Amino acid sequence: MILLEPHNVIIQTTLGEKIIKPSSLDVAFVDYDGVRFHLSTPERKTLLLLSMHIRCWDELVRYGAMEVLQREYGVLLQPQAEPEYNVSLAIDLEQAPTSLEDRDAFILSIALFKRNALAAPFESAFKNQKQLEAAGTGQGELMQIHYRDEEAIYIQASPDRVTVIFSTVFSDETDRIYGKVFLQEFVDARRQPAIQNAPQVLYSNREPPLEIRHLSNLRNTEDTGYVTFVLFPQHFTPVNAAATISHVQLFRDYLHYHIKCSKAYMHSRMRFRVAEFQKVLNRAKQEVTVTERKTVTGRTMSTR
Repeated sequence: MILLEPHNVIIQTTLGEKIIKPSSLDVAFVDYDGVRFHLSTPERKTLLLLSMHIRCWDELVRYGAMEVLQREYGVLLQPQAEPEYNVSLAIDLEQAPTSLEDRDAFILSIALFKRNALAAPFESAFKNQKQLEAAGTGQGELMQIHYRDEEAIYIQASPDRVTVIFSTVFSDETDRIYGKVFLQEFVDARRQPAIQNAPQVLYSNREPPLEIRHLSNLRNTEDTGYVTFVLFPQHFTPVNAAATISHVQLFRDYLHYHIKCSKAYMHSRMRFRVAEFQKVLNRAKQEVTVTERKTVTGRTMSTR
């Protein structure tokens, strides 16, 4: 199975092309979870304006998104966002790095715009966990990120762990079955000696985990599932924290992407088997031999 990349490929490709050959641009596109982007050159060809709209922006700001974006982008971050968008970056192509390695790193950092915004609550939880560990008691704030209409991410720090809970809605019965198979594999895979240090993964259908059961806005239907990741301090050390955030963020998209891929594969195999059975049936048909005979008067008669 492939892993989805945390960066936006359209931003990466477009920015790479425009640095080499600047030109006028005005393009809008959508990333995972309905996040909208607008990439344009409103003033001149060498000044790109990248704007993003994400439905949980107010929650992200509450958990420190602006501080994270300021740290990552500095003067590129605009004090006033483009109308109908939440946040904007102004990218002066004339100021882009000249060396190939530095330029690629610069482009990748811009392509991680959404990932960096969504990283704020995770970074906040990791810092809170260190404080609670030093205190030896207490529970951190239960952070809620409603990044989709009916789905959310819940993050809470404890003295010895950080718990991340995804609520996900399966559109039909088939998706729910596939989802349970995938998630059971996550649970079983941790039993292998080689990956016992992986985060613990728990899955419950309809019944929310204890950490969020007190919330009043939860769905209580058969098509709703809850996936819990238990992250321990070794999973978010300074060396591992960035990769952990990137992978956990994309879990919901990863799950549903592979559900769709599995269904497409099953359908292709079914069509292939039907075609093979059709060939067998065609070969099983008895061939009819037609012979021609002439009567005394010279007429031709066909007989089988």
